[in-house]
Amino acid sequence: MERYKKLTLLHSNDLHGDFFSEESGEKTIGGASRLSGYISKVRSEEKNVIYAIAGDMFRGNIIDSEYKGISTIEIMNMISPDVVTIGNHETDYGLAHLLFLEKCAKFPIINANLFIKTNNSRLFKPYHIAYVDGMKILFIGIVTEQVLANTKNEGLVGTFVDISEAAQEIGRICNTYNAIDIDYTVLLTHIGREEDKKLAEMLDPAWGVDVIIGGHSHTFIDRPAIVNNILIVQAGTGTDQIGRFDLVIDTDTNATHEWKWQCIPIDENCPRDEKLEQLIESYKGTTDLKYGRVITRFKRELTHPDRYQETELGDLFADILQKSLGLDLMLLGSGSIRGEKLWPIVTLQDLMEIFPYDDSIYLVKVTWNQLKRMLLYMLRDEAFEGEHTEFYQFSEGLHVTYNRTNHEIEKFTFENLPIKDDQIFKLWLQKFHFINLKEAFNITLEEIEQNGTNRIVSTSCRDVIEEYLSNNQHINVSVEENQRLIVKK
Repeated sequence: MERYKKLTLLHSNDLHGDFFSEESGEKTIGGASRLSGYISKVRSEEKNVIYAIAGDMFRGNIIDSEYKGISTIEIMNMISPDVVTIGNHETDYGLAHLLFLEKCAKFPIINANLFIKTNNSRLFKPYHIAYVDGMKILFIGIVTEQVLANTKNEGLVGTFVDISEAAQEIGRICNTYNAIDIDYTVLLTHIGREEDKKLAEMLDPAWGVDVIIGGHSHTFIDRPAIVNNILIVQAGTGTDQIGRFDLVIDTDTNATHEWKWQCIPIDENCPRDEKLEQLIESYKGTTDLKYGRVITRFKRELTHPDRYQETELGDLFADILQKSLGLDLMLLGSGSIRGEKLWPIVTLQDLMEIFPYDDSIYLVKVTWNQLKRMLLYMLRDEAFEGEHTEFYQFSEGLHVTYNRTNHEIEKFTFENLPIKDDQIFKLWLQKFHFINLKEAFNITLEEIEQNGTNRIVSTSCRDVIEEYLSNNQHINVSVEENQRLIVKK
């Protein structure tokens, strides 16, 4: 048997329903059609090709939301990945629905550490072995509890708590299947770039893990990180690019002999998949009819360039919810806004795509000290250093100046008045953030409940925003004129 064999390993992550190409200057970039065309081109040019996806195929497009992921699965069936692991947004429509979607998929969906609590049975097959040119390539799927906050609604379903337990599970699988002479081992993770590095440090070299293909943090990289002799990669987000490894595998030592990695742009140099375009257009025709109506017009384009700063759209949506529902303060999850801009003419489809999570709104009561503690946790260094943490947009009235050097809040006023120690705020939170208080704010529900009863005040935050926009035209927002959050370095 030939000792050295070539393998081309293509990979994506966090596609988020990015089905359509976009114009960027004079270039056309991205889109599922050209992504599929590039993958097909590589499959025709190279002998041994595997295409893998490291989670979050769902969300970000009205087509995905309208069909609750069924459309996405059908589109992915045409692209035909060889193996996929789940991300946190695969659970957005509920775990039962995800298991239904798995049955619709014509490709393996793997995950090693989601299980049913009552009998410890896994929900998915934990691994997939791809047989390529006489080689056995082992893939293992990993996602941890930190990125599966939605599963807290699923009382009988759990996940291993942290990456140390996930590492132990990887060891068990590798120890079991290395006995059949696995030639190469790839982890498909959806835990974020920094967590990938921590995970790699925990893995015993004897387990034989060669590559980690990650997701969740939407990280663009120039070259792989190498930790514990493991290559760690990620390919940003969407369909504008695809990661590509050209590997030479030593089948005697079951390890990487040579490697080259690059991030390939998906642009007009990539062929189109016309059959896939026809499928996507059939879905688009339906959603355009249903959601194409104009609901408002802004004075200008409003933006949300970075989830870890105050933004125009963040201010707008937080203010709408606060004013419409009438309490003191709205803390809007910055990650609820899933795009960087909203055009002056806004259709219902535009709103649903940029704000896809139609959560309930909860009223909670917090003291000044509790609110300050919550905000200090939100503003910890990890939020500004590339780690995937929760961040919030404030409604009008609250002004905070935070010093990153000494980690202190220098100014803290509400409606231009100093906040009193015993002052209690009536605070709005989306359901996702309410059920994940500890992870989001480092505070427990039991602590907050001492200030009064919590309750649902609206079952649909998007209904509130849509109604306001439909009745208000020519909206303009300026962060600079009335800045609510100032972060000093």
